[in-house]
Amino acid sequence: MSKVALVTGASRGVGKGIASALGADGWTVYVTGRGPVGGGGPLDATAAAVTERGGTGIAVQCDHRDDAQIADVFARIREEQDARLDLLVNNVWANPDGFAGFTEPFWQRPVSDWDSLIGVGLRAHYVASVEAAKLMVPAGSGAIANISSFGTRGYLHSVLYGMSKAGLDKMAHDMAVELEGTGVSTLSLWPGLVKTEFVMAMGVDDIEGFPIADAESPEFVGRVVVALAGDPDLNARSGHTLVTAEVAQHYGVTDVDGNQPISHRAAFGGGAVFGPDTNGVPAC
Repeated sequence: MSKVALVTGASRGVGKGIASALGADGWTVYVTGRGPVGGGGPLDATAAAVTERGGTGIAVQCDHRDDAQIADVFARIREEQDARLDLLVNNVWANPDGFAGFTEPFWQRPVSDWDSLIGVGLRAHYVASVEAAKLMVPAGSGAIANISSFGTRGYLHSVLYGMSKAGLDKMAHDMAVELEGTGVSTLSLWPGLVKTEFVMAMGVDDIEGFPIADAESPEFVGRVVVALAGDPDLNARSGHTLVTAEVAQHYGVTDVDGNQPISHRAAFGGGAVFGPDTNGVPAC
């Protein structure tokens, strides 16, 4: 039986890249997004990509602002996969209403920005993690991975963006404390600059001084997730915040073009947020 994963917010970008990489490794992958299912839209395309790569892709429409809809996704997995869930990747994210770029300071932005950047960018991940733990803990195994950001370490985009990402890192750390001994691991991942559809459509050569040519592909992040999920010693790193480029170097993972992306850790002041300075992997 193939391993089962849920990747939230997988219509495009990092979520689609992670789902595709899991598909290439033979996983059954449930992918969620707000878009409709069954009409050949982006979420259907992601599920098809998973299947084309050798896995089984299953698209599920879910508005992650609604706790009940999140719970329904896990109820479906429980029924269809005999309560098996090996991996949850918390990736869903939502722009604030009227968003046209993070250019205004927080006091000039509507307080309702909280509802998307924290309500979806943090709360929805907590709700999904609760539901995942209900499946994983009785099984004695599983992993929960949050797609976080260097916005925890330094200012990126907006106050609320950084708050949400710091919350994901702390959430992974503290959930690991309460999950100790259950066989379930939690992690938070910091990709570098990623060549998402949105980034590539900007038509610029660099963002915040980081060259787009050197950026990670969405599938590179997925390859790192696959490597971590396949590590029998993953639980030893539970609660850690990991940099995707550094984890890739440890496992020998390369990007789709054969390149080895460079860690942005030094550019954001170095050091670790939660976990050892070795980034949770043995020094190479």
